Amino acid sequence: MAESGLEIEIKKEKKNKYAFACSFIASFISILMGYGDNRLFFLFNFNTGVMSGAMLLIQEDLKASDMQIQVLAGILNACALIGSLTAGRISDLIGRRYTIIVGAVIFFVGSVLMGLGLNFAMLLSGRCVAGIGVGYALMIAPVYSAEISSTSSRGLLSSLPEICISFGILSGYLANFVFGKLPLVYGWRAMLGVAAIPSIALAASVVMMPESLRWLVMQGRIKDARGILLRISNSEEEAERRLGEIKVTVGIDKACSGDVVEVESKHHGEGVWREILHPTPAVRRVLIATVGIHCEK
Repeated sequence: MAESGLEIEIKKEKKNKYAFACSFIASFISILMGYGDNRLFFLFNFNTGVMSGAMLLIQEDLKASDMQIQVLAGILNACALIGSLTAGRISDLIGRRYTIIVGAVIFFVGSVLMGLGLNFAMLLSGRCVAGIGVGYALMIAPVYSAEISSTSSRGLLSSLPEICISFGILSGYLANFVFGKLPLVYGWRAMLGVAAIPSIALAASVVMMPESLRWLVMQGRIKDARGILLRISNSEEEAERRLGEIKVTVGIDKACSGDVVEVESKHHGEGVWREILHPTPAVRRVLIATVGIHCEK
């Protein structure tokens, strides 16, 4: 029986494989985060990933006290806060893609320092440096995934960083199992230092990725943003529609068709703290949900 009235056509939008690949590579930095992860609940550290096994060997080999081991585990969280606070401004200056490379390089340096681990001070320094890299991963991977994806696949692609964190934690346990069989002096150093290898692979892969669309439009580089959109969209119409939406968000006239435009006011986070400390009802609900999720972790 034919239904009277307007005919409703439901068209399922295809998932763009190129956009998925870019989001996955960007999320790969979260594997490094999960690999050296530990959870902090008030004054107690719940160690996951590679540190769950490495700490026991470190204490035995370096004759470290319980307090030193607790500081070694918890310092990553404090340094990750520093990385998260600075990564946002750096990503506005140099772009999301190069910020991922910076985070991978920082994590590489931290992994090398921990892998050498000539003494406790060197090990702690490496843990601090790696923590800053973890902060970069925590901030930039979800941002890039959200900005490179279309609205129909944004939920899926934005979940990739969390999936990669879990995979990184699993990789840490596997590293404990494999390298735990080595002599004491080499075992924990191999566990911590091996993370330098995927850091190099990540930095090399990110070079081939496109820049974030929103960042390009914020810089007035409309032609570059359109070219990337044509690759990550399923049709030219979809690319133009998404470009128009980004223009409106950034504050550029939607009808503007120039290849390069002058952006009068670029947003660098002004007023964000005011909005957080004195939120509107809508922002307050989002803020409570966001903080609640991280408390649950």
